[in-house]
Amino acid sequence: MRMICLALLAFAEAVALRDAAVASPVQHVLVQMPLLALAGFMSAWNLKAPRGWAVPLLLAALTVFLFWMLPRNVDWALSPGGEAAKYITLPLLLGIPLRLSWPWLGPILRGFIKANALSMLGVLGFLYTHAPVRICNSYLVSAQQDLGFAFLYLAAALACLWAIPVLFGNPRWLPLSSSGCAKCGV
Repeated sequence: MRMICLALLAFAEAVALRDAAVASPVQHVLVQMPLLALAGFMSAWNLKAPRGWAVPLLLAALTVFLFWMLPRNVDWALSPGGEAAKYITLPLLLGIPLRLSWPWLGPILRGFIKANALSMLGVLGFLYTHAPVRICNSYLVSAQQDLGFAFLYLAAALACLWAIPVLFGNPRWLPLSSSGCAKCGV
């Protein structure tokens, strides 16, 4: 019940950030969209999927994630139809499938996904900061560059966070190691 309340809170916060998402691509891509995915992830916290569903669920989640990272789709998400699609697909087709598939993934596949996420954040950061033209037509070039730097900072922060268990073991303050948390099933 607590996780459902947290999921609803994350979804409500994402809806409340609607105006901020229109004003800033950083708020849109790095705050609102992850909150929507988190809402789906938390809503499926107590659900279990059969082991055979792990790969199809993961592929669905990655497809939706990649779809929403494209600059053209970030622009489309500000239109009424795109906004509705964002509010439906991110929780239902990214958050829930990711939560259901993650416990079945081995440490090598989890590491591969994390490495790809870091490289994609780096490439997007480079693209947004060095593009000579506007990539997202809904935002100014300066806002686009802010998003690029935010992608680079996020990639660096995640790399440091994910390297802690590898370099120092699993500290008590970090609940999830690279192999997951036995107590919470992740």
